[in-house]
Amino acid sequence: MQYIELSHQITDGMDVFPGLERPRITAFRDHEQSRSLYEDEAEFYISKVEMVGNTATYLDSPFHRHRDRRDVAGIPLEDVAGLPGVVLDGTAGPDRAVSLEPDVSQLEGRAVLVRTGWDARWGTDAYWEPGPYISPDSLDLLLRARPKLVGVDFWNVDDTADPSRRIHTGLLAEDILIVEHLCNLSALPDTEFRFFAVPLRVATAASLPVRAFAEA
Repeated sequence: MQYIELSHQITDGMDVFPGLERPRITAFRDHEQSRSLYEDEAEFYISKVEMVGNTATYLDSPFHRHRDRRDVAGIPLEDVAGLPGVVLDGTAGPDRAVSLEPDVSQLEGRAVLVRTGWDARWGTDAYWEPGPYISPDSLDLLLRARPKLVGVDFWNVDDTADPSRRIHTGLLAEDILIVEHLCNLSALPDTEFRFFAVPLRVATAASLPVRAFAEA
């Protein structure tokens, strides 16, 4: 058994979805500042993290799109931990749409991870160029297949030029969770692994970063 890292590191001032605030990671109290509180017998660093929920590798709850649906705190652990996983290789067409053609009978209750290799651009301006997105036909397939979660190694399941955001709308309406900005999917077998993407239990949070990984 091995654990395979599938999430990007969060760093101070890193790039995020265009238009959102970059994260700020600082010290609320550093080691030196703390020493007087413990009569110079000990010291502790207390971090302060300020960021939007859509930072690095993150999970979207149904509340992200639908105001009357469950938020991050309402997601049961069995929906984000130890899910049987399957990797689907996707190639973007000329319109950047990724079409998927799996056996829908094999996807129910699984974490479906879409691998395109776009994550190789992470850390460069090229990552934020108009990227792959899940095609409308593939949305229909996924809705029939009923996975627990859909994850992608690119920056949005939707065509960001389409304001209707039909992929988010359709998946989250059916309580199919979404994880965006995955990485390292090339290290996974196509099947026979378990996927984990557990966020903090924050009430009213719509999206939150996760430490995504696989057990294979």
